[in-house]
Amino acid sequence: MEVLKEKINKNDFFVALDIGTTKIVCLVGKKNEHGKLEVLGYGKSKSLGVKRGVVANIVQTIESIESALKEAKEKTNLDIIEVAVGIAGQHIRSMQHIDYIIREDSEKYIDLHDTKKLVSNVKKLKLEPGEEIIHVLAQEYKIDNESNILRPEGMCGSKLEANFHVVAGQISAMNNITRCVQDAGLKVADIHLEPLASLESTVTEEERDAGVVLVDIGGGTTDIAIFKDKIIRHTAVIPFGGNIITNDIKEGCSIIEKQAEQLKLKFGSALPSENNENEIVSIPGLKGHEPKEISIKNLSKIIRARLEEILNDVNKEIKLYQDSNHQRNKLIAGIVLTGGGANLKHIKQLCEYVTGMPTRIGLANEYLDHTSPEELSSPIYATSVGLVLRYMNNKKMAPTEIEDGEAEDSKDFFGKWAEKFVTGAGKLGSLFANENLEEKNNDN
Repeated sequence: MEVLKEKINKNDFFVALDIGTTKIVCLVGKKNEHGKLEVLGYGKSKSLGVKRGVVANIVQTIESIESALKEAKEKTNLDIIEVAVGIAGQHIRSMQHIDYIIREDSEKYIDLHDTKKLVSNVKKLKLEPGEEIIHVLAQEYKIDNESNILRPEGMCGSKLEANFHVVAGQISAMNNITRCVQDAGLKVADIHLEPLASLESTVTEEERDAGVVLVDIGGGTTDIAIFKDKIIRHTAVIPFGGNIITNDIKEGCSIIEKQAEQLKLKFGSALPSENNENEIVSIPGLKGHEPKEISIKNLSKIIRARLEEILNDVNKEIKLYQDSNHQRNKLIAGIVLTGGGANLKHIKQLCEYVTGMPTRIGLANEYLDHTSPEELSSPIYATSVGLVLRYMNNKKMAPTEIEDGEAEDSKDFFGKWAEKFVTGAGKLGSLFANENLEEKNNDN
């Protein structure tokens, strides 16, 4: 997958950096002649300094970013300078907001200046101390007494009003991410909410129109995004993900964490009824101890209990949206599960049982060209692929994402504050050896 530098202009490829709780991915791609994403190369490293989507250790996070970046550079032979970065974590919150402007000349056509002025008003919204607005996403516009307008440009009226979905996060958390990226030698070109990126790579236009719930089960958090009529309606972050399932296995089976993670990935299931009582896994004992035998059925019971808790929280968010918008049972496309947690066996069936909604597993392969590595179609890489797609498709910012007075081809407004934080950090890393797990049937 090596690419010669002179064959690709720096403006022809796009790079995303997915800083997750369990892994960090640096993905490089470009748009092919059919409009699909051609992956030029990618690097992956274990995420050592991030907890529940938030940087907890600056030094370790920088080291992990540098490791993923180095691998991506080696595979592509490209100079990677600018990246689109995903942001998530339990500090993220969203809200609905209505704002308006009064136009001096009602006979004059509404243009980008009017919509930018309206967005600028929203960005002055008073938030909790220490918070900053990440996204201001217009839903529907209203001009005088005419409502449900999606594109107001070219229309006339004196009062321009809109419903907005506003996403905010803690400034300190965002600054820490920016610092880590910059100290790894990169420039932040764009910042995107991760569930919106995952949605970009896994959910079709038809599903967004019909009404769909994107549920991204990551290592530290579970991110939710609800679309209806092709408009973002609701976002939320649940502060639990795959790592808490691993921790429950660790405690419930009295084993170490890396063994619990391997058990979950290799033998885990969301439905205990699918396992026989005599299915047993043998875990190598620690030094001086005998191997431990663990029932696959009991393992599945532990996984199901925690997954049900997460999915019940997802269900609460769905009902919150439905109750506030009088949209009961109108999310026709159901649920799309993605993220590393979506790889658990029988999670689709459990999700349908808990929520009562049709469910499918979200893969990014529909948006990848045929030359891209098959591994990238896994739900694990949905956010990474989505970040590149979102960055690639929104190179020129939409009018509602542009600061008042900026040029249309401006960077995301995060570029302003991103350049303020340049610091140095050392390096720290650790390696974890894998242990083999053996399965056997207990006939007794």
